[in-house]
Amino acid sequence: MIRTAARAGALLVAALVLGGCGDAGVPESALPPMTASMQDLSTAQQPATTTASTTTTTSAAPTCSAPGTDFDCDLRHRIQAVQDYIAKRPGTVGIVLRDRQTGQVWRNDKADTLVWTASTIKLAMTVNLFLRDKAGQITLSAGDRDLIHRMLNSSDDKAADTLWFSYAGPDHMTFNNAFTTYGMTSLQPQKGFSNFYPYWGFQKCTPDDLDALINYVLVKMPADLRDYIVGQLRAVAPDQQWGVWAAGPAAQPGNKDGWSLEQGGWVMNTVGFVGPDARYTLSVMNSLNGQGGYNEGQETDNQVAKILFGGRF
Repeated sequence: MIRTAARAGALLVAALVLGGCGDAGVPESALPPMTASMQDLSTAQQPATTTASTTTTTSAAPTCSAPGTDFDCDLRHRIQAVQDYIAKRPGTVGIVLRDRQTGQVWRNDKADTLVWTASTIKLAMTVNLFLRDKAGQITLSAGDRDLIHRMLNSSDDKAADTLWFSYAGPDHMTFNNAFTTYGMTSLQPQKGFSNFYPYWGFQKCTPDDLDALINYVLVKMPADLRDYIVGQLRAVAPDQQWGVWAAGPAAQPGNKDGWSLEQGGWVMNTVGFVGPDARYTLSVMNSLNGQGGYNEGQETDNQVAKILFGGRF
C-alpha cells in the first residue's frame, strides 16, 4: 500500500554462501609437548619386530558451530547469517521464523517492536470477513468477494476502503475487536488523518502479531477458507512478489506484503509461508526510520527470505 509516495523499486538479490556443519577435531597445539624422557621411553618400548595390530577408533559426534539448539544445523547457520546481515541494514528489522512441524520458533530482538502494519492488515480483514460470513453474521456479495480477491492479490487500497467502511460496524470497532482473537494482541489503531477511526490504514503491530495471524490462517481457519487464502497468497500480483516470495519457486512461497511512506519514513513488511505443506512461516517488519527508502527495505526483506530458504528445498 502506498499513501504518500508512488510505488517504486527493484528487487536486489545477493547470493550468500553459507558454511556447513563439520566434526570438531582436537588441534595439535592442544596436546602436551613430548619431552626427551618420553621419547626415550617410547623408543625403548618399541618391539624388535613389527606385528599386525588392530586399532579401534571412535568418531566424534558431529557438532554445529552455529548457536542455538532449536533448529537443524543448516537453519541455525542461516539464522546466524540473517543476524549478521540485518545488523548492517538501515532501520529496525523485526523477524519471527516458525517451524510448524516441530513447533520451534526464532524471534530476533526486534520481534516485539510496534511498526506500521501497512497493507499486511488486509490479511486480518480477510480472515474476519470470511469468518463472519460463514457464521451468518454478514452476507458477502459477489462484489465483496471480488474486493477481497483484489485486496489479497494486488493489495488494492480502494477495495480495502470499501470493505472497511461497509463492515466496520456502527462504532467502527468490529474489525479491531476481532483482530486480537487471531493472536494480534499487540495491535494498536492509530490516530491518522481521517475522521474514520479506527481505520485499516492507520494501525501498528509487531512481527509477533503477524506470526500469530499467518498461523491462525494455517491452523485455525476452516479448511475451505484456509485453502482459498493460501491459494491467493501463492498467486499474488507482481507488486507483491517480494519479501517471503524471494525464497524462490521451489519453496512454494505465499505472502501478503505491506509498504507505505509514513511520517517516520518507509515501512516494508512481509508475512507468509514456505515449504511443503507451508511448513515454515516468516514475518518481517522493516521500519526504515528515515535511513532508507522503498528499495532498501525491499532488499532487506528479500535477502532475509533468501538467506533462510534459498536452496533449502
